[in-house]
Amino acid sequence: MIKVDVEEERREILKRYRKLLRLAKPLLKPGDAKIIKKAFNISSEAHKDMRRKSGEPYIYHPLEVALVCVEEIGLGTTSVVAALLHDVVEDTEWELEDIEREFGAKVTQIIDGLTKISGVFEYGSSQQAENFRKMLLTLSDDVRVILIKLADRLNNMRTLESMPRHKQLKIASETKYLYAPLAHRLGLYAIKSELEDLYLKFTDTESYDFIVQKINETRISRNKFIRNFVAPIEQELLSQNFNFTIKGRPKSVFSIFNKMKKQNIPFEEVYDLFAIRIIIETDLENEKADCWQVYSIVTDFYRPNPDRLRDWISTPRANGYESLHSTVMSQTGQWVEVQIRSARMDDIAERGYAAHWKYKDREIGSSKTGSGLDDWITQVRTLLESNDGSAIEFMDDFRSNLYHDEIFVFTPKGELKVLPFGATALDFAFEIHTEVGAKCIGAKVNQKLVPINHKLKNGDQVEILTSNKQKPTEDWLKSVVTSRAKAKIKDALKEDKKYAIMEGKEIVQRKLKQMKMEFNSVTVEQLRAFFETKTANEFYYKVGRGIIEPTSIKSFKDFKQTKKQKSVPLQHVTDETTFTKEIKNLKGPDHDQLLIGEDMDVVDYILAKCCNPIPGDDVFGFVTVNEGIKIHRTSCPNALELLSNHGNRVIKARWTSQKEIAFLAGLKIIGTDRVGLINDVTKVISNDLKVNMRSITVDSDSGLFEGTIKLYVHSTQHLDSLITNLSKVNGILKVTRFD
Repeated sequence: MIKVDVEEERREILKRYRKLLRLAKPLLKPGDAKIIKKAFNISSEAHKDMRRKSGEPYIYHPLEVALVCVEEIGLGTTSVVAALLHDVVEDTEWELEDIEREFGAKVTQIIDGLTKISGVFEYGSSQQAENFRKMLLTLSDDVRVILIKLADRLNNMRTLESMPRHKQLKIASETKYLYAPLAHRLGLYAIKSELEDLYLKFTDTESYDFIVQKINETRISRNKFIRNFVAPIEQELLSQNFNFTIKGRPKSVFSIFNKMKKQNIPFEEVYDLFAIRIIIETDLENEKADCWQVYSIVTDFYRPNPDRLRDWISTPRANGYESLHSTVMSQTGQWVEVQIRSARMDDIAERGYAAHWKYKDREIGSSKTGSGLDDWITQVRTLLESNDGSAIEFMDDFRSNLYHDEIFVFTPKGELKVLPFGATALDFAFEIHTEVGAKCIGAKVNQKLVPINHKLKNGDQVEILTSNKQKPTEDWLKSVVTSRAKAKIKDALKEDKKYAIMEGKEIVQRKLKQMKMEFNSVTVEQLRAFFETKTANEFYYKVGRGIIEPTSIKSFKDFKQTKKQKSVPLQHVTDETTFTKEIKNLKGPDHDQLLIGEDMDVVDYILAKCCNPIPGDDVFGFVTVNEGIKIHRTSCPNALELLSNHGNRVIKARWTSQKEIAFLAGLKIIGTDRVGLINDVTKVISNDLKVNMRSITVDSDSGLFEGTIKLYVHSTQHLDSLITNLSKVNGILKVTRFD
């Protein structure tokens, strides 16, 4: 039992509380400090006997969340109170009514949005997705719910060390899957970067530590480089009477890791490891001109890369982000990213949505800033209202709406529309109006005829062509990326399906009447099982659409009569299972059978094909519906989604027995071509390490060769020693594992 110094803890709690009040002071109105004190006292009292997994008093958590709200997001009193009380309803005796009595409706509404849904969830649904949907429902009323949730998640990630491994994986993956993109969308770049870095720290500690170490090793030379780089710019800005600050900051660990992975390069080859940020103090009306003047000064000293100029001042990003980005070549032959922005733009870039509101009142009459975020929230509202599918489906739609870069396209009359990157002519049609989207047969992009799935580019001018005979089909869902278009197409398909079901039901009733059979639930259930459909509605739909011919219903009657002649008392066949057995007897045991949600009597495991884990890999188990437990690598491309949406179906898994079993792994080899090279490679694999190869493909071009080898190994150590030995072969430049 750990001995607790109560007095020391009390002092630490007060120290944190005073820090919170000190930082919140500039944002407080008269009387606010009293309300915060009351919330703090209630929270302290409610959580007094609770401790976090790390052993610390629980009150540290609400205090730290409130601190993030004030210090890093810039929220005011209502948010601080809600942050201090955000767990009392979920974890203590307090009810929402008590909160409303003490603090009013606004705080109650926010806390309700932050309180998880309790209760049992049906198999196949996702509690995480349901909670997320509930939280987002309050987004349309009060965006502070999401901002406090992000602060809560940031504190959870910062203290994830004390959690068990499988919980770390689940929470970290959920963060990367949903909360980091959400922070990005709300313009909270600092929080987004930290969440991504922490995700990497807990899911791939080795890579994280390696990059952090490399960044630290290069700090001194980097700082010297930055000083030399900015010196002439500083001098010129001073001579032109600019009031400015210049910051040099390294890229986040996660973005460096991403670059290394995507481009398959070592740390040393990531060329834009850091960015220089120039922030100028200037009036709102002079911002644009001044930023371009600073750009002109920078490019007087350093040559810019014309392909890497990003102007988010003329057309801000949808999350309100404004800045001018350029990549320039330094004297030492290194590319450097330079970001130019005003102090107002910097505040919005750092604090996102909260800062955006602060400046909004100044700009009444100017739609330049912020309309993007409001439009996005309106879009989310529409998505929430129209979505009656599963929570997981909703979450996928919502995610696809978060991370995209935007493209700017124009209507024939020159009106600007902002769409996500990858949007098609069909997305554009639904953006204009639901009716236009539903009847779209094609488009004219820059006066050229294109199909509905044509991907739009920045600056395209689009005219939509429609026809009254056109109506949405299932395939359309593959041709759109916006949530709005997806939701509208799904609505149209549902209507269509409803109509087909009604039609099918009428046909079945007619047919049974002709055959002098009764139309009741037993007969319908038997028909459903006979035609191997999951539900009665699916059976009706297939009849209505002509997939099941109405004439084939006669074969069902013949089947029943055959059974009668064999003197099987068919009246006992009243449910699906007994009828299914009958069909199996008739059609033979090998016939495909669709039985959904069977109990898994035998729990066995299989290795996931998507990532081919081998002993020694960091893995987790996932309970699937009908394949028992599947083992995935934590770095598997599908891991993020599985851990985020179905954390309740994730189980701990690790390698124990080292049976000499062979597991399939893949290696990619790059080198300089020479006679006998393949012979040397195969010798290392087959003779030295006695490894069986499944396949080898080699492509040689202009003296360079690239090969992929699939082979069977026993563990990661076995694979590592193979990689080491292959790297020593004369002419081999690089050996890497691929999934």
